[in-house]
Amino acid sequence: MQTAVSEVKELLNRLPEESSYEDIQYYLYVIAKIQQGLALAESEGGIPHAEVEKQFAQWLSD
Repeated sequence: MQTAVSEVKELLNRLPEESSYEDIQYYLYVIAKIQQGLALAESEGGIPHAEVEKQFAQWLSD
């Protein structure tokens, strides 16, 4: 598992040099939200992809 510092370093290395502070903040926000979602899915369970597709298909047909 990577530390937060190493993840930020990797992110900074991938971003273009002209990235603004706002760009960097946005990417950090997105990464944090994804990690929170993955942790929530792991702790509380999730819905299998096939089930989500089935539910979406039902919603679209209603």
